[in-house]
This record gives sequence, structure tokens and C-alpha cells, in this order.
Amino acid sequence: MEVILVENYSELSELAERIIEEQIYKNDRSILGLATGSTPLGLYEKLIEGYKRRGVAYKHVHSINLDEYLGLDKHHPGSFHTFMYENLFKDIDIPMEHIQIPDSRPQSVEEECKRYDQVIDSLGPIDLQILGIGSNGHIGFNEPGSDPNSTTHVVELAQSTRKDNAHFFGSLEEVPTHAVTMGIQSILKSRRILVLASGKRKAEAVQRLLSENISENFPASHLWTHDDVTLIVDQDAYKLVSQKGSEEVAR
Repeated sequence: MEVILVENYSELSELAERIIEEQIYKNDRSILGLATGSTPLGLYEKLIEGYKRRGVAYKHVHSINLDEYLGLDKHHPGSFHTFMYENLFKDIDIPMEHIQIPDSRPQSVEEECKRYDQVIDSLGPIDLQILGIGSNGHIGFNEPGSDPNSTTHVVELAQSTRKDNAHFFGSLEEVPTHAVTMGIQSILKSRRILVLASGKRKAEAVQRLLSENISENFPASHLWTHDDVTLIVDQDAYKLVSQKGSEEVAR
């Protein structure tokens, strides 16, 4: 795992933007794996700027999102369909038919998981997968205890995950309890993985990730089994790692 330490969230977003745009320049038909949540918002703003100011084209790009809440109408303000449309898709030239997000209200959840795996396999492998990291180490919505060999599946969301996402809703009670997510194995099929970690709230997760201790209780640790992962982390999120290093030097 390559670790790139940057000063702040703005630098993190700018570097992530450059990496994605380099991928598109290299292959204008790239398959991008996209994430939601607060962390990639700055990245998506930069990608929109790149499209509008430098003409970075997405008309041949395909996107595959990691996950979606179960039970929400896709037009609900808290759905990931809405999140992606409002924060990225409506402002770039990616065709709507090139966008893949799990169905939030499928007739059969089991069939939807199978369908999404088929989409990933038929379009993929994903050229560049963007990930955040949850405070409990989740990637996608793969919570602690998730099977490292899992493909797309339904997950019951941990209370800590629901709290982390409550600001996208009116209250914690409004946050759905279940979601459809790409599994850990689905994520690890990607050719390259880019992990973004920013802010003091992610410091413990980053410290644990960089301990290199692989455990089902910390899903992000399975990223160590992939041979092309880059972590971009800002100073606040790296704080506990820096402190530990200073303490070891002092000894």
C-alpha cells in the first residue's frame, strides 16, 4: 500500500482528482468505482471543475457505485442515486445509461445482488475504485465481521455507520437500517484502489489500517491483500500514526 500524506482536505481532493483524470486520459473508456459520503465531495467538485474548465470528457466512461440504501425511493434526498446525481453526474457528460447504482427497491433483493455482480463482471474489472474508510473500518457498507470473500449482498448497518450518515437525513431514526453493497471480494477485483481519509474522526481507523493487521473485524484491513492500493490521508487523519512514530523515536 502506497501512503501519500497531504496537508489538508483540499490537497487530498486535488490529488485524487489528478489521479482520476490521469486514468481517463490513459483510457477514455475507463470503468470508475465511485463512493458516497462526505469524503469524496471535494473530489467530485474538482472533477466538475476539470470537466468545465479543461474539457475532461466522461462520455465513454462507465461508473459503478459501491452501495445503496434499501427501501428508499431513488429520488429521496438521502439516497445515493440522488447524492451522485446532485454532486457529480448532473454536471458532467457521463451518459445516464453508463451509471450503475444498486436498486434501492428491488422486487427481489437476492436477484438484485446477483444482477449487480453480473454488471460488475460484464463491465469490469473496475479500473480505479474510490473508497472512503468508515470510523469502524467499513469499506462500502461492509461492516466489521463481513466475509472477505463476499460479493454483492445485503447488510444490516452498524449503529456507528448510521450515526456517521445521520447528517444526510433529518435524524438518526430516518437513516435506513439495511443496504445493498458490493462485497469485499468485489472491491478487491478492481485493478487499482484509491482510499481517501480525512479529518480527526478517521484518525483511529487510519492508525488501525496502517498497523497491517488483517482482521475480519476491520474490513479495510483486507486492502493489504491487493497489490495496487494508494491511501491519500491528510494530517488530521494521520495524527495518531504520527504520534506513535514520534513516541517510538523518543524511546
